[in-house]
Amino acid sequence: MNVLAFAASNSRQSINKQLAHYAASIVSDTVELVDLNDYEMPIYSSDREAQDGIPELAQRLFTKIGQADAVVISFAEHNGSYTAAYKNIFDWMSRINQKVFQNKAMVLLATSPGPGGAKSVLAAATGSAPYFAADVKASFSVPSFYDNFDADTKRIKNTELDAELRAALATLK
Repeated sequence: MNVLAFAASNSRQSINKQLAHYAASIVSDTVELVDLNDYEMPIYSSDREAQDGIPELAQRLFTKIGQADAVVISFAEHNGSYTAAYKNIFDWMSRINQKVFQNKAMVLLATSPGPGGAKSVLAAATGSAPYFAADVKASFSVPSFYDNFDADTKRIKNTELDAELRAALATLK
């Protein structure tokens, strides 16, 4: 299985990037890890689209989603919602085709340093993804990231949370 994984964040130290990478490694040996920093584009506007068209980087990421068998996204939460970086890239891809996720099997994740585990953005993502042709198999939040994730081994150290994550990821197979 070819899995595409990324954090919906452009932070180079993203805890969601760490979670996405760990989760994808559980699912498959064939994982493509995407960094949203490699897809930075101008802020979407209809005027900009009319003048310049859709950026090539939007097409590249859209194509990568299409080539994957499954997709794992871990959402960072900014003020209870998506990061600006993710939302901008998503908006550009939706101009290629509203079915951004191209009927791919997906597991949606989120984490945060606090006990909420970015559940607000995860709920928004899980609720809206089917409208964009996502086959959401499961969603899972890891609360209190620094208490539950071992930075040295790069894995969840809380055995109950790890088992729950593995069960969510098993839905992709």
